[in-house]
Amino acid sequence: MTALIAGLIAPALGMVLSPLAIMALVAELLSKRNRANGVAYLIGWSLAVVVILGASVAVFTAIDFHPDPNTPTWTALVRLVIALGLIATAVWVFRRGGKDLRRMSTASTPSEVAAAAPQLPGWLQKIGEFTPARSLALGFGIFAVNPVDASCAIIAGIDIAGAPVTFGAGAVVAVVFAAVGIAPIAVPVCFVLARGERAEPLLQGLRTWIAGHTNVLNAALILVIGALQLQKAISGLLS
Repeated sequence: MTALIAGLIAPALGMVLSPLAIMALVAELLSKRNRANGVAYLIGWSLAVVVILGASVAVFTAIDFHPDPNTPTWTALVRLVIALGLIATAVWVFRRGGKDLRRMSTASTPSEVAAAAPQLPGWLQKIGEFTPARSLALGFGIFAVNPVDASCAIIAGIDIAGAPVTFGAGAVVAVVFAAVGIAPIAVPVCFVLARGERAEPLLQGLRTWIAGHTNVLNAALILVIGALQLQKAISGLLS
């Protein structure tokens, strides 16, 4: 059980560190229908987490999946190459974002600031016009279509299905993992439901912070996935 929980830390962090999902949620919570849209977005996100994780566990349990303890060395080497590539990409993303911030700090005109500032996707700027139905679809899609979030849930499902634990223990771990993945969306929604309009200054600050630190969050997300692959590569080489 301990080994299973330790192995799920990296994919859980990969789901929690999702700047695009948080940016979309903040936009929903600052829209005209903020409460209804926020709850709908939370429902969509929760459904996506449960469906993808549950389907992954069910499929790999049905085929009686168990990791092969005698994994060939070449597969561990492939994982190692992928891990090093991801870590290098994380460093590149972080450094590239740092250049943008330096360009913004040295800009002397509004046009130079606008040119240096990170640009948001067009659809993200239109969320204020969304209905609850579209918000629910967005919450589901932004998790299910995002290869990072979806792959983290699938990896967790594989690990849970292949772990040498009882069905009940595996179910508890799956529920806790799903709750961890849902929490970053649920907490802001509950905060807005409790505080109402008084939550707006904090949300505005959160949006500004994420926009200015997207490179750090994206780099951290890639680094987490790289670390997961590195850990499995080292385990494969040492086994």
